[in-house]
Amino acid sequence: MNNTSKPILLVEDDQVDVMTILRALKEVHVGNRVVAMENGEAALEYLREPGSEPPCIILLDLNMPIMNGIEFLQNIKQDPLLRRIPVIVLTTSEEQQDKMRSFDLGVAGYMTKPVDYRQFVEVVRSINLYWTISELP
Repeated sequence: MNNTSKPILLVEDDQVDVMTILRALKEVHVGNRVVAMENGEAALEYLREPGSEPPCIILLDLNMPIMNGIEFLQNIKQDPLLRRIPVIVLTTSEEQQDKMRSFDLGVAGYMTKPVDYRQFVEVVRSINLYWTISELP
């Protein structure tokens, strides 16, 4: 996605969704390494680990155990070292409340996971296109 040397951080607890996202990224020829974490707490630990490479983008599910997506967003948006990393919410939640909270917390995008794989590939393709042409700070 733009800077292929930087990893993509995928924060997702559903292994089937992880596999689907990885497959879709491969299909749209995204060459970035993907670091997958199964909840917000593990993702925060990864981001704050000394020497860990900051991702070019974070793909975030909202409904996760231990620390959900909203709590994860609250944490990284308060951290001066992490708050500029673009976050795209990729979730099954169509709750208006989740959408509003996510944008209040500065997400770059909010997408509902389509059930259909072909549509899923198109969602990933659109994320990739956007980040390929977007100027990051």
